[in-house]
Amino acid sequence: MELATILLVNAGVAAVAFFIVWLISVRIKDPTLIDSYWGLGMPVLALSTYLQIDEPSMRHWLLLGISAIWGVRLWGYMIRRWRVQGPDRRYERLYEKAKESKGWSFGLFCAISVCATQMPLQFLVSLPVQLGQIDSVPVTVGIIGWIGAAIAIFGLIFECIADWQLSQFKKDASNKGKVMQAGLWRYSRHPNYFGEALVWWGLYMIAAESFTGLFAIVGPAFLTWTLMKWSGAPTMEYRMRKTKPEYADYIARTSGFIPMPPKKI
Repeated sequence: MELATILLVNAGVAAVAFFIVWLISVRIKDPTLIDSYWGLGMPVLALSTYLQIDEPSMRHWLLLGISAIWGVRLWGYMIRRWRVQGPDRRYERLYEKAKESKGWSFGLFCAISVCATQMPLQFLVSLPVQLGQIDSVPVTVGIIGWIGAAIAIFGLIFECIADWQLSQFKKDASNKGKVMQAGLWRYSRHPNYFGEALVWWGLYMIAAESFTGLFAIVGPAFLTWTLMKWSGAPTMEYRMRKTKPEYADYIARTSGFIPMPPKKI
């Protein structure tokens, strides 16, 4: 009953948060803000769970703290990118298509095609920081949990470096039309996604030291699949192939996800 109650409360928190973001998006006529809330919403659910726990332990603090640092950092990065690059053209195209084929208003499009999709996926991916806090035992963090914390922190740093390198590359006007192939991007076509996956597998390892937390494996597994096979790498690479001819050579010599030495072609 405690498990069901906590998850139900968290679902309500997620619904209210997405409703507020939806209202703002409709007012400014831009759903890109909803993407920014993707990262921030996960520590919000972690905090919601934490506030419902009677006796928090170090495991609870690790799950809340690491997810908060990751989420706030990603939220800030997405907000800055939004301010520099403007509205996401992908959403603009999807809205025009929905408007022409279905007659949807902008508000209905944001509600169904963006919020109603992202909210359950955010809830699913963040299961480690929800289920991992429910059990009161074990009180101490074991070796698996500390290894998971190290992996999560390493992934966070890795993702930060990758995002910083890419932003610096884009700032240089002479790089317009070119493919980022330096730094971490020399060893992986998506080092930022790799770092993000590490963060959530690390958080899962912390959560998995509790019995209920073991069942949260669907969260990082789904996130990794999404980044590699669905809305992450495939979407970006489809666009890059069409706009940057040299990207084909980059694909041929560079690992798609896990950093590895580049191949010789």
